[in-house]
Amino acid sequence: MRPALAALVLAVAACGDAASMSGFSTGPGVTTAPVGSSTSSSSSTGLDSTSMAAGSSTEGSSTGAGSSGGDGPKLDMSVPDGGAGPPLGCAGKIDFLVIVSADGTMKDQQKQLIASFPQFIAAIDAQLPEFDVHILSAASHTLWAFDDCADCNGPSCDPAAGLPFCGVQPEFCDKGKLGASVTFPVGENASNRRCDLYGGNRYIVSGEPNMAEMFACIAQVGTSAGGVVAEAMVRAIGPDWVEGPNKCNKGFLRDDALLVVVLIKDTFDTESEGTPESWIGALREAKHGDDDAFAVLVLATDADDGYGEHLCQVWSGDTNPLRVLANSIEHGFIGSICAESFAPFFTETIEHIVDMCENFVPPG
Repeated sequence: MRPALAALVLAVAACGDAASMSGFSTGPGVTTAPVGSSTSSSSSTGLDSTSMAAGSSTEGSSTGAGSSGGDGPKLDMSVPDGGAGPPLGCAGKIDFLVIVSADGTMKDQQKQLIASFPQFIAAIDAQLPEFDVHILSAASHTLWAFDDCADCNGPSCDPAAGLPFCGVQPEFCDKGKLGASVTFPVGENASNRRCDLYGGNRYIVSGEPNMAEMFACIAQVGTSAGGVVAEAMVRAIGPDWVEGPNKCNKGFLRDDALLVVVLIKDTFDTESEGTPESWIGALREAKHGDDDAFAVLVLATDADDGYGEHLCQVWSGDTNPLRVLANSIEHGFIGSICAESFAPFFTETIEHIVDMCENFVPPG
């Protein structure tokens, strides 16, 4: 492990108890390495000690990240056909697609995501000197209207204007577009304001001066509308939203970048259209048939997995389709949404994602 990673791994791990790792598992062929130690770090995303204040504290020290070995398949380190030398890699380019359920029970889980995810990004940044990140929060439901104009925040709102929009001028992509980029989350416990993202994009990019604050804005989707996160993923990377001049997610998905999908839902995702097989098919299509060009990180109930050491959701039924998704791909990870902190789960994936980036072979 590179020296810069260890210090940030320690900081991330301080947000959660290492015991919470018991709910963590990976898909076939995924391995992790033990954590080292160092004091050096760097950041090119704009997420510095000031912007981190919107997340959780990084004081203290704990490794927080376990390690696993095994004789499973190894990452493909081969030279691209017709080439010479090492793989070209993703040149630090990673597209993060984050889809959060707005179920009524998701308030605390959204807070945990907001506390841990920016530190996860900073730790990857320290490993990739040319880190070039896109972070898009995609709508997991089709509702967009205020129940009470008093909930609307920021200068764009006019509480006297009346429901459903309270004087806000919603953009095309704001209103009821499943899988579309979220820049104005609306609902109970949501941000309820326009997230003013750097560069005028509908997703966060490197150079964002308020990384943690803006991630908190787009990820706090509220608890009023439920969510079909797998279906939203398919829509977010499909042609409806990624192509053409007026598409909601235009410019987010790059052919020469690694795609990392983060799905968060505390109940079974049984209402998403399609099956785990069709969801995987959509990922493969978006990344030109390359299974090493995408990873999926799932935080979900572990009621279908013996509960681990956690019990926050009870469900009678078969295996969660999101668990099937994560366990059916080469680079799939799943952790318990009942854990006290999500930081250890994200920490476990850092080196794997960095390795994927370094060994990525861009299409063409």
